Amino acid sequence: MALVMEGEERIAAPIQKVWEALNDPEILKQAIPGCQGLEMKSPTEMAAIVVLKIGPIKATFNGAVTLKNLKPPHAYTIQGEGKGGIAGFAKGGADVTLTADGADATVLKYAAKAEVGGKIAQLGSRLIESTSKKLAGQFFSTFGEKVGG
Repeated sequence: MALVMEGEERIAAPIQKVWEALNDPEILKQAIPGCQGLEMKSPTEMAAIVVLKIGPIKATFNGAVTLKNLKPPHAYTIQGEGKGGIAGFAKGGADVTLTADGADATVLKYAAKAEVGGKIAQLGSRLIESTSKKLAGQFFSTFGEKVGG
């Protein structure tokens, strides 16, 4: 099952500060819903542990995240894959672009594609789509609060 999500968030911080935060595992860990751990393996690779509840299924996903197409401080592609044991898997990526909105604000736009399989894919597209959009919204609003103060 494949999902596509797009959105944007205006963050009250200069573009360089937003870029640095997008590459800061501590800030990302606080912003990712259900994130139990996020560790930098290299400047472009992270290992993540995320606990998610989708409908009746609660699963711990162990995943790898890779940053590609880096164009500091304006854009990158983030790709990840997580395995949730018997619950299934999730993989996908997002193209993230940053645009300065004056000296003290940044508009972050994202276009994400995700694929899920296993038991979680059997829950139905409406539930997975609404949960995915909710989680993306939570991430970007929390990220905006952490970075923009």
